[in-house]
Amino acid sequence: HYLNATAATCEEMMKRARFARELGAPIVMHDYLTGGFTANTSLAFYCRDNGLLLHIHRAMHAVIDRQKNHGIHFRVLAKALRMSGGDHIHAGTVVGKLEGEREVTLGFVDLLRDDYIKKDRSRGIYFTQDWVSMPGVFPVASGGIHVWHMPALTEIFGDDSVLQFGGGTLGHPWGNAPGAVANRVALEACVQAR
Repeated sequence: HYLNATAATCEEMMKRARFARELGAPIVMHDYLTGGFTANTSLAFYCRDNGLLLHIHRAMHAVIDRQKNHGIHFRVLAKALRMSGGDHIHAGTVVGKLEGEREVTLGFVDLLRDDYIKKDRSRGIYFTQDWVSMPGVFPVASGGIHVWHMPALTEIFGDDSVLQFGGGTLGHPWGNAPGAVANRVALEACVQAR
């Protein structure tokens, strides 16, 4: 688990991040939409300066990015996050319970992690973008995924991603450890099959 630093004030957020560091936690979590971009940037700088990874949650995104008439598409929110700072973010799955349109999801996944992205309207990339030396953000596939999704996940997200299995591991009929083994074996098989 990640220690959640999201809080009502920036001061409390930083207090939680310092506490996570004191505990030896390697990863701090922050909800960048509810916490705000300025708070997120402050936390990102703190984490980088102190050897912590910053996992970004996107709670509330659906209220913003799924409004057809007046919303802000997630690809815009993803760009804002990349500029604000973070190491990895929930990015949907295309499969599992957080489904999304495959090409659009791949478009914003590339915006998060690649240095140079060519214009491709079919993926929602409306102009070529060069991020120069701006650090990328790993996409996290999480939400209703399990071992049977592994071939699709490795094809969709490739090597530079985080596959986060919760119930897909814990729900294995033989228990947690066999669930973890099943996920790892499936991942290795899919990678070697390429």
